[in-house]
Amino acid sequence: MYARVAAAATAALLGAGALVLPSATAHAADDTSAGTSAQASVRHDRPLVVAHRGASAYAPENTFSAIDKAADMGFRWVENDVQRTKDGELVIMHDDTLKRTTNVEELFPDRAPWKVADFTAAEIARLDAGSWFSPKYAGQRVPTLKQYMNRVSRNHQKLVFEFKKPELYPGIEKQGLDVLRKTGWLDQHHLKSKLVIQSFSADSVKTVHKLRPDIKTGFLGTPATADLPEYAKFSDQINATHSSISKEYVAAIHATKGPHGKPLEIFTWTVNDAAATQRVAGFGVNGIITNTPDVVRAAISK
Repeated sequence: MYARVAAAATAALLGAGALVLPSATAHAADDTSAGTSAQASVRHDRPLVVAHRGASAYAPENTFSAIDKAADMGFRWVENDVQRTKDGELVIMHDDTLKRTTNVEELFPDRAPWKVADFTAAEIARLDAGSWFSPKYAGQRVPTLKQYMNRVSRNHQKLVFEFKKPELYPGIEKQGLDVLRKTGWLDQHHLKSKLVIQSFSADSVKTVHKLRPDIKTGFLGTPATADLPEYAKFSDQINATHSSISKEYVAAIHATKGPHGKPLEIFTWTVNDAAATQRVAGFGVNGIITNTPDVVRAAISK
């Protein structure tokens, strides 16, 4: 998925700065109360509005501050990215390198190209994942998946969960599902309406569907219309980039039944302006993934 909208960064508000450490400090971070003051004003948008990596135009992506900001803005759905460390911890990070969104070059200057898979969880826990976005967010950390899931739960949020580059991390699907189970996210309440697992890898989505066929899944891409029935064997959603879709394509998605006997859905991405929002909403998409959820909500409300 694409980078945040840089121009909106000046609108950032300070989010929670809980540290994410694989120690007793981590439990303290988990216990930090989330910013949920706007929960009472959460709306049920149609199409659904999903805050991409949290409200990533207004706070550093994939951090507690980004999902807290989405909650404070009244948005229930958020999206994240999951990768694995050298010692097997699952962490929330979009890129397979730590360079863009942390100070890893400063702390570990001799460790280029700074791949997530080349660093331990303890090393990643030392990184500042907020200062690159704004000095206001200095001290934000890279969450572990367990801590992130606990935070989303405390925010009463719903999640589009993405296995990022699963080909780099054999077995990550089972490991991720184990974390979801242990944090209470694989009960019927969550599976019914609070969780979608997606990936650009069809094999990864197939693996999730095989391991837990009751989980709602999404394939990230734009398969040919003729191929939709094949994807519908293991995926409930075809989540295509907004620039690649048309009204006819969305209709073809909806005309195809997925693995649970319901019409396929589409959450399109990454839509950050009013014109694109109104365009894809007119196509009848089910959800819009965005760095600027407030802009999208305002556009679909017109």
